[in-house]
Amino acid sequence: MATAENSFDVVSQYDEQELVNALDQTRREVTTRYDLKDTKTEITYDGKKDITILTNSEMALKSVRDVLESKMVRRNLSLKILKPGKEEQAGGSMVRQHIELQQGISADLGREISKLIRDNFPKARPQIQGDAVRVTAKSRDELQAVIALLKGRDFAVPLQFINYRG
Repeated sequence: MATAENSFDVVSQYDEQELVNALDQTRREVTTRYDLKDTKTEITYDGKKDITILTNSEMALKSVRDVLESKMVRRNLSLKILKPGKEEQAGGSMVRQHIELQQGISADLGREISKLIRDNFPKARPQIQGDAVRVTAKSRDELQAVIALLKGRDFAVPLQFINYRG
């Protein structure tokens, strides 16, 4: 009788609906908060990978970003998904900042994760599959140890462990 293979996938994703909710809450707070009410702040989300904040001063921009980050944390979204761009001057004495959203595991990070797993757990077999890393092993305990190892490390993106099959 063949022994069953156990596996899971390491991915980096975020819940887009939670992000949209956090952006809506931020817009609502900006329009009602005393220090931000008259700043003509606009927060736009292109629905894919980019958030743009347009406001009248660098101080207001920092405050809006703080509000956005606090709303994201309340909705269990990692701040590691945000990759802020440079603050730039826009027309009419306004300040603009593009914030790129990071999702998926890059090829370099996938190789780093695979090497880390192979070095510490020779019986576990990592495979890079697009923007995810699948880890297989015969022992569930081995996979649990791999998850614990990856959770203990601080990577540039948030990691989730999905499709655990045993």
